[in-house]
Amino acid sequence: MDAKTGDTIVVESERAAQPPRRGTIEEVLQSEPARFRVRWEDGHESILTPSAGVARIEAKTSTRS
Repeated sequence: MDAKTGDTIVVESERAAQPPRRGTIEEVLQSEPARFRVRWEDGHESILTPSAGVARIEAKTSTRS
């Protein structure tokens, strides 16, 4: 999983009625297996090692002034 600091990670729920969880990657701790420090939308922070197929990365878009 190729991710960089500032990218958004979206983790799909295991329950059908729950929406996916979104957060910002604050730090890439390790690349293989992937391990990230994530700040979630609710303000909490955790270390995440995503399982295959449950997460996707949305690259940070650069904005120019």
